Amino acid sequence: MKNLISYVLRNVPRTTLQKVSHFVLPVIGLFYRGNNVECPISGKTYRKFLPYGRIDKRDNALCPDSLSLERHRLMWLYLKEKTNFFTEKLKVLHIAPELCFMKKFEELHGNNYITADIESPLAKVRMDIHQIIFEANFFDVVFCNHVMEHVDDDIKAMSEIYRVLKPGGWAIMQSPVYPELETTLEDPSITDPKEREAIYGQDDHQRKYGKDYADRIRSVGFKVTEDDYVKKLPKEKVERFALPLDEIIFFCRKS
Repeated sequence: MKNLISYVLRNVPRTTLQKVSHFVLPVIGLFYRGNNVECPISGKTYRKFLPYGRIDKRDNALCPDSLSLERHRLMWLYLKEKTNFFTEKLKVLHIAPELCFMKKFEELHGNNYITADIESPLAKVRMDIHQIIFEANFFDVVFCNHVMEHVDDDIKAMSEIYRVLKPGGWAIMQSPVYPELETTLEDPSITDPKEREAIYGQDDHQRKYGKDYADRIRSVGFKVTEDDYVKKLPKEKVERFALPLDEIIFFCRKS
């Protein structure tokens, strides 16, 4: 199963996966039913989750029903326990929306929940993050997870998110961060996909973030809290929901 999923991720276009995965994976999930792990988003339990990963294949990662990964399950818990996302009606922009969240978020915030992407068939609005089409000070919340490593100009994209947030509004902008790097590794002259994959981990990545990721976000005006929330959770909860052990939540507040 690991090798099959890795092959599919590396060779099937992302837009195709977005269209079909939520039909195929729940069927596979029937063979994984049990009570060892639980997805907090769907509430369903399994003996284990599916493996996941293009190159580094992780066991116990992908929920076959909600399609959540470790980071999504952690985000769900964080939003419920540490933000007003589940207790107030908010204007929300979700860039590159993750399918595991979309239905639940729309139930919470109705028509004020807007999904946007430059190519995803799941999104309501087609939009380039370098030129967000909404007016300034419009949204209470922006989600933009695992996007900044893909875009041409991440600082421009971050500044656009800052612009469309209301004063006091907040964003969560997750990205892979490599703590062994003091500063972000990027070189726009590297255009060969194989070379990018060798250097950045994926052929569609433009950079590899180091310890300065939060500072890059701060450079456009955000106040950034680097929250090691997962490390404060009981071990039993981390294991039950199969959460990532080293994920930092980048909570970004507009002054």
